[in-house]
Amino acid sequence: MPAYHSSFPAPKKVIGNTAILPFKTSFRGPAPQQLSTDQDIIDEALYYFKANVFFRTYEIKSEVDRLLIYITLYITECLKKLQKCSNKSQAQNEMYTLAISRFDIPGDAGFPLNSVYSKPNDGKEVDFLKAYLTQLRQEIGLRVCEKVFGESGKPSKWWLCFAKKKFMDKSLSGPGQ
Repeated sequence: MPAYHSSFPAPKKVIGNTAILPFKTSFRGPAPQQLSTDQDIIDEALYYFKANVFFRTYEIKSEVDRLLIYITLYITECLKKLQKCSNKSQAQNEMYTLAISRFDIPGDAGFPLNSVYSKPNDGKEVDFLKAYLTQLRQEIGLRVCEKVFGESGKPSKWWLCFAKKKFMDKSLSGPGQ
């Protein structure tokens, strides 16, 4: 059975070879706003996460798939942090801290998937991509927190059991982190 790929069409804006897609968010940043209430790329990544996380290889069919890979890897990082949280407010603080902490982007020496991502062309694109990914990480953290803690406020073992999985045998955090 093949991995799930994004159903979103090719975007108008691409930096390096990574899609810049609109998504629903309340966080400030450069991401284009999604005006409709339809599913966005984060919803799609969360929906396919539990199935895709088991794949060691992933055929990239478009720039949107590269964004889907990044989101999937970041969801895993979120789940690692959420394992240590006992309540929703602590989890939300951890997610915010993780989102704004220093991270590597495609082209940086520490980025784990430089072989499939190309680096931005200039400093302006680097700044835009960093700001876009920060905004994306904030929104993902918020939504993952909602999935894991839900209405009950207790962590869901059906989400946290995926924290140790490594999609494509990669991790956005360095070894030992």
